[in-house]
Amino acid sequence: MQTKALAPEYQGALTKLSVNASLTDVLSEGVRQLRQAELSGSTEEVARAGLAVAEAHRRLGQVEEADRAWKASYRAARSAGATGAMAWALWSGGTLARQRGALRLAFRLLGLAAELGRRGGDVVARGYSLAGLAETGRIQGDYGTVATLHEQLLAEARARGEARHTVWALEGIAQIHRNTGQLDSALEMFEEAAVLAGDADDRRGRAWALRGIADIVSLRDGATERALGLLSEAEVTCREMKLSSALAYNHKMRANVLFRAGRYEEARAVYEQALAEFRAMTEPRGEALAALGLVKARARLGRDRAATAAELDELRGRLSRIGLLNAREMVEKAYTQLGVERGRASERGEEPVALTGPAGDLAPTHRPAASPGTGPVAPHEEARAR
Repeated sequence: MQTKALAPEYQGALTKLSVNASLTDVLSEGVRQLRQAELSGSTEEVARAGLAVAEAHRRLGQVEEADRAWKASYRAARSAGATGAMAWALWSGGTLARQRGALRLAFRLLGLAAELGRRGGDVVARGYSLAGLAETGRIQGDYGTVATLHEQLLAEARARGEARHTVWALEGIAQIHRNTGQLDSALEMFEEAAVLAGDADDRRGRAWALRGIADIVSLRDGATERALGLLSEAEVTCREMKLSSALAYNHKMRANVLFRAGRYEEARAVYEQALAEFRAMTEPRGEALAALGLVKARARLGRDRAATAAELDELRGRLSRIGLLNAREMVEKAYTQLGVERGRASERGEEPVALTGPAGDLAPTHRPAASPGTGPVAPHEEARAR
């Protein structure tokens, strides 16, 4: 039996906030409660209010503010000796790191968050952190490592009746199936996720599911107008809830649909829009993917082959440095699709981050030199959730 969607990241005095609350409202209320907690001297409540502030900033694309807020939340939680609140702060920081394209840092922070959630007995914090590790691996393109964890988390979410996490896991598995060519099963999962999200009043989850459905029906069936209609429906939610990242990814998918339909001039304009949105929120994965679409649209509109090749070379190097395996494969295919030769761009980049651990306890193989308890985590040198 699936419950109504809840937002466990809204804690303490903020538990009354709905999962569908506008992020600007969450930020306003979070800042108000944070000030009250500071005046009362409750460091644990400071940590919990600060978590909501960090998440609102992150989802609004305000990455520097989000970075300061999650670190402040962690310090307050550590001061209060609140292990569960420490885990939540690290989860927020790890999710932000993934959003910014700092995948190694994301694995590190989310691994620590999962361990603290286990130690503190916070099952939900541990589950969200494991889900974060799974999503980071999926975004990287390391499907073989994280597919089993996605399946396990889906089973656990179904068993507990956690609608929001069930929707997340279904969408994650659907994306893996889509990227590995299993379009029929991907569509079934995205459609199930959309129904579950609608029944649970999870508007964010439904918006992501509609985007997934639009992708498949465009790619598999050539159903351009249906896909555009689904994306328009999802865009309403993104705008009403101020979901900046989801809106940018919605626009990128709209451009993909237009490109597949041969409407290259329209696709070019929407890719440019999405690219500007990703740059505004410092989300390098989305920026690179939108840039790749823009290169392809310009090439179809007659752009010089040498300029196209140079842009693909630059993107290939950028995606290698971030460590995005699937996205780099997309660039490799683009050389052939566009009939251009690869240049001698630098091959140097990050090696894929190896993950290990027993099923259900995915964790980074490397450990940080010091715990976050020794001080704020330095921001990653690279400039991305969903």
